[in-house]
Amino acid sequence: MNAIVDTPIQPTAAPHMLPAYLLEAKYEFLRVLRTPSFAFPTLMFPPLFYLLFGLLLNHGNVGAAHYLFATYSVFGVMAPSLFGFGVAIAIEREKGWLALKRVAPMPPGAYLLAKMAMAMLFAVIIFIVLAVMAMTLGGVRLAFMQWLTIGAVALAGVLPFCALGLMIGARANASAAPAFVNLIYLPMAFLSGLWMPLSMLPHVLTQIAPLWPAYHLAQLSLMAVGQVPASGIGGHLLWLVAFTAICFLIARRWLARAA
Repeated sequence: MNAIVDTPIQPTAAPHMLPAYLLEAKYEFLRVLRTPSFAFPTLMFPPLFYLLFGLLLNHGNVGAAHYLFATYSVFGVMAPSLFGFGVAIAIEREKGWLALKRVAPMPPGAYLLAKMAMAMLFAVIIFIVLAVMAMTLGGVRLAFMQWLTIGAVALAGVLPFCALGLMIGARANASAAPAFVNLIYLPMAFLSGLWMPLSMLPHVLTQIAPLWPAYHLAQLSLMAVGQVPASGIGGHLLWLVAFTAICFLIARRWLARAA
């Protein structure tokens, strides 16, 4: 008769890693708090833009308020993602901080996940500020699920820009990274129709708009407020997933070479 030997199952180490992830996120939060030159402009720039162009210059135009609330919710996630990854990682890589992180006893990916969590926190704060402004000053009236959908788009929209920022930070040096990010940040917002409808731009610019991740996020957000027909959702999501994966894989390869 064959004896049955019960092999004890080792508990997974994942729960024991959670404190390390939380600690890394805590220190990332403290780092940002000690850098008001990053935190203050990142949080205030989108609401001020929305106040000026979405509310004051379009006072009484409820359609414009709805459109620009949807698009500025996308605009608000770009800065913390691009600058938080593109500039911060370039600086820390050049100072040797990434090399130190590799030999530190910390879970793989905790460093990047902490930065991503910080970008998401900033995105949530910016979205809440924009939503309050839209309701109180812009006369924007949406169903609860519409508010929730736009918020979800803004939160998930952090991912492609974090991947793009990571790719910049993996390649550019500390002095060049801010220039590269600025060359992408504002032109992409304009060319994606975040500041004005694409119909107001030259035809050639509307043809290349689908090349930018901000365009696809904006289309999803505009669908939520009923500004564009709710069609092609799968195509937008597929493009964003592919863009995020490609940027991440390129950044990973460049970071490995820099090691």
